[in-house]
Amino acid sequence: MSETLVRTTVNGRPVEARIPNRMLLVEFLRDRLGLTGTKVSCGMQVCGACTVFVDERPVSSCGVLACDIDGADVVTVEGLATDDGLTPVQQAFVDCSALQCGFCTPGFVMMCTALLRKTPNPTEEQVAHHLEGNLCRCTGYEPIVEAVMHAAESMSSAESGTRHD
Repeated sequence: MSETLVRTTVNGRPVEARIPNRMLLVEFLRDRLGLTGTKVSCGMQVCGACTVFVDERPVSSCGVLACDIDGADVVTVEGLATDDGLTPVQQAFVDCSALQCGFCTPGFVMMCTALLRKTPNPTEEQVAHHLEGNLCRCTGYEPIVEAVMHAAESMSSAESGTRHD
């Protein structure tokens, strides 16, 4: 089996590893680095559970070869929170009860974070459209959309120095 040396940054830390050429990014993150927040579900890039950022773009890590991230900056759900605590998106998921079993939550959090970076004040329709590639069997999506709207308001308030609870 052929191997490749990969040098990358994962959640702000430099990583260097020899990996099989056919190893998927999701396998590398979970099995080699122990970052199990990234979930394996469909294995076909249709459910969103394995979403991570590669060079600030959301990608389905089940469809990316780990050798293709050489030189890239990768962020998983574990890399979002800071020493200060949860991000506004993560906190909104808690506050709005936007999770039940939690399996899909990391992928939704990643996609919601990507949306709010690009569109800080989205409409509910924009949120729903942006999350079309993420599947959840438990929540019915309404609490997830509510969480994104709550996070957007929270982030907007934080930037303007006001607070709306």
